[in-house]
Amino acid sequence: MNFDNNVHLAPTTYYDRHFERQAVKILPGEYFVTNGDKMIVTVLGSCVAVCLRDKAIGIGGMNHFLLPGDGSDGPGLLTESARYGVYAMELLINHLLKMGANRTRMEAKVFGGGNVLRGLTINNVGRRNAEFVLDYLHTERIPVAARDLLDEYPRKVYFFPESGTVLVKKIKSLHNTTIIDRESEYRMRVKFTSISGDVELFDG
Repeated sequence: MNFDNNVHLAPTTYYDRHFERQAVKILPGEYFVTNGDKMIVTVLGSCVAVCLRDKAIGIGGMNHFLLPGDGSDGPGLLTESARYGVYAMELLINHLLKMGANRTRMEAKVFGGGNVLRGLTINNVGRRNAEFVLDYLHTERIPVAARDLLDEYPRKVYFFPESGTVLVKKIKSLHNTTIIDRESEYRMRVKFTSISGDVELFDG
């Protein structure tokens, strides 16, 4: 198994009647990039999402991922689990560059990392993911324009790439375990993912 099996473009589109526009829903391990007026939506528990956008031309995208390790591989961006996060970020950046975005004009807004997965509190899963994202963006010199990280609640995130607007709704009352079950299944799926292949980044 390689990373290509676990990070891919989101296939789920629908019409959002409240916002009166086409929307794309991304699940754990997915991302989406658009140069139109599509809204990108996701629900986060311990996972993190990065909304990345070229401020000048309005091309933007969002990913949704979780580091597969348990923190036992040590700190830093070069750990085995962090390499998965790097891969997820590079896919998003690379796709934006292919569509005409310029790296020097990119800004990020980051969300998630909540402590919502039962039994994983000791490993601070959400905190590790939040710290990874902030460290990565700092290293890549991509400014963080907004953030809503940690806490204990899942979040629903609405991203409007053409304007850069992000709306966040904290879900303080869960009616079912779908969010937790989905992230737990995703975590197990990527935990045993082998490291293979780097993403070649375009200059932009």
